[in-house]
Amino acid sequence: MRIRIVDAFTDRPFAGNPAGVLLLDAFPDDDRLQKVALEVNHAETAFAHRLPEGGEADWALRWFTPATEVAMCGHATLATAHVLRTTGAHEGPVRFATLSGVLVASPGEDGSITLDFPTAPLTPVDAPAGVAEALGAEPRAVLDTGPNLGDLLVEVADEKTVRGLTPDHKALAAHSERGIIATARAEAPSRGYDYVSRCFFPNVGIDEDPVTGSAHTALAPYWSRRLGRPDLTGLQASPRSGRVRTELRGERTLLGGRAVTVIEGELLA
Repeated sequence: MRIRIVDAFTDRPFAGNPAGVLLLDAFPDDDRLQKVALEVNHAETAFAHRLPEGGEADWALRWFTPATEVAMCGHATLATAHVLRTTGAHEGPVRFATLSGVLVASPGEDGSITLDFPTAPLTPVDAPAGVAEALGAEPRAVLDTGPNLGDLLVEVADEKTVRGLTPDHKALAAHSERGIIATARAEAPSRGYDYVSRCFFPNVGIDEDPVTGSAHTALAPYWSRRLGRPDLTGLQASPRSGRVRTELRGERTLLGGRAVTVIEGELLA
């Protein structure tokens, strides 16, 4: 069983968000998938197998954190599409059957990959009691991101505030199903990005996710409406950092980025 570690939403090794990718003949039982994901111990490990021709999807795809299966993951989908392309296992756009429906990944001539994901429905809510203290910053706006993500999207004062957050992860866990997306407008858009974010997901075993594709299905509609443009670039300001190109298309959001394979080996157990 071949296993690869791929850095997603980056064009250089040791940046972006690492994901494990395993291409299988079929899915083993859930317990084995979870154990492999725990052994890999990255934010997500993706498991995929080819589906019969003629259906609505080409490959089945599932994502596991070290602690649980998740309904949507952007960076591990990008990593899987990268592996399919670079190994020759699949050419052209690939349709993945997932818990979030059929998701399409399309390779570009420049080596980038564009994901077609459902746009997260945003609902303004009152800031839950204690969330400001847990996050370490006063919210300017708080929005629920719907069932696919299960996050709270929290806008804070500015980019400096986002970069300086040192949240109480245990306290954050009480305020949403998955976690908190903290965001602010870019201080200097001339640097090549329009907004910044950081993502804290203690409820799925990830204190801080390096670069979160799925979160950008909420960030894209929020900032596109605020800034008046459908095409934007988000910088996730984690220590590893990474950029996600976003294009809002109504009920769908396109997420663009690159990926780099950094490790390839064999799972022996």
